[in-house]
Amino acid sequence: MIRVKVCGIRHADDAAAAFEAGANALGFNFWKPSPRYILPREAGRIVAMIPEGLWMTGVFVDESPERVFHAAEDAGVSVLQFHGSESPEYWDRFVAYRRVKAFKVGPGFNPGILDSYASADAFLLDTFVSGMVGGTGQSFDWSVVGKAKQFGRIILAGGLNAANVGDAVRRVRPWGIDVCSGVETDPGKKSARLIRKFIAAVREAEAELAEDIAAAERPRLTSGGPQGTR
Repeated sequence: MIRVKVCGIRHADDAAAAFEAGANALGFNFWKPSPRYILPREAGRIVAMIPEGLWMTGVFVDESPERVFHAAEDAGVSVLQFHGSESPEYWDRFVAYRRVKAFKVGPGFNPGILDSYASADAFLLDTFVSGMVGGTGQSFDWSVVGKAKQFGRIILAGGLNAANVGDAVRRVRPWGIDVCSGVETDPGKKSARLIRKFIAAVREAEAELAEDIAAAERPRLTSGGPQGTR
């Protein structure tokens, strides 16, 4: 099953809508310049309302390790997603958590950089836009994902919405999908209707893929082969 993460959660009703629609993960942005920033303790109140089982994710950008630890504890998140220039040595300080390393994909992006973070639970690939760390509403050249898959699980992000995510699933076949602005009415305010449409589109494309795979693997009778009679 393709994991769907709804990121940039700031309101309890949005978190509930994502959970009810079948999301597998929620993301809380702890980068202060972001319009989707939320205080860790406020995120903690939302996390406490959602049944266990989802990847509750804290999003960080070049924060001090101390602040990451404190924010993760206050929020009650079990997954840390790093969007900055965090080094592998910095990364290794957080082995007690599930970890996602995000990379911004632009011209000249080298998928080989993922190998420096080999212990990642997943890699998130988003669109490079100067001055932004996510929620860009813009997509990138998905062909790079095929090369990136050799290094681990890939979460596809960047410009995804209900209209194009089905195509993304069919073409890229990622381990996970991350959506933010594609299900919003305003930065940080989600639409329950758009969340439902988005996740339904992922599941529909996923079901089609499963059918195609099953059909390709199904033994075919040939004219010269067994005909089922004795």
